[in-house]
Amino acid sequence: MVRAGLTAERLVAAAADLADEAGFENVTLSALARHFGVKDASLYSHVRNLQDLRTRLAFFAGAEMVDRIAAAVAGRAGKDALAAFAGAYRAYALERPGRYAATQIRIDQALVAASPVLARTAEITYGMLRAYGLEEPDLTDAVRLLRSTFHGYCALEASGGFGAPRDVRRSWDRAVDALHVLLENWPREGADHG
Repeated sequence: MVRAGLTAERLVAAAADLADEAGFENVTLSALARHFGVKDASLYSHVRNLQDLRTRLAFFAGAEMVDRIAAAVAGRAGKDALAAFAGAYRAYALERPGRYAATQIRIDQALVAASPVLARTAEITYGMLRAYGLEEPDLTDAVRLLRSTFHGYCALEASGGFGAPRDVRRSWDRAVDALHVLLENWPREGADHG
């Protein structure tokens, strides 16, 4: 490839493609340098190091994913919004496995706080959950439940971890139905559980 026009944005886009093709763990500066036909050192004028590249990739993939989710949930509420959110999440995780893996890395909290991508993700997610009448701290607990359920299911599905003959998509739909029932009947913190 030609060196002219090499930018941080082009590096991140190439890293995203490489993540999907070879796995997120195989995204390295050396692999990208080979892709662009340059020496590793020439990449350091565009990214600080591998961690910087992977963080940029996480934000890039996160923006793609939240765009899909936002489009899916637009104009919907309650169970309809939850199902659309879940479907967009699952589709992205399965169609873009390397990019999805990038969205799961731990990022420096100062960068998280300043990220418009993560702010938009929180806005869409919390907005969907507010239709269930949830407020803090229940909102945060519900977000954590959804994320861990969706992530766990997608990780198991992607690795072939579901061996039973039942259709995986049907089980996914039932899990989303169960989450809807749970969200409608969420045990509010501080409520008397007598």
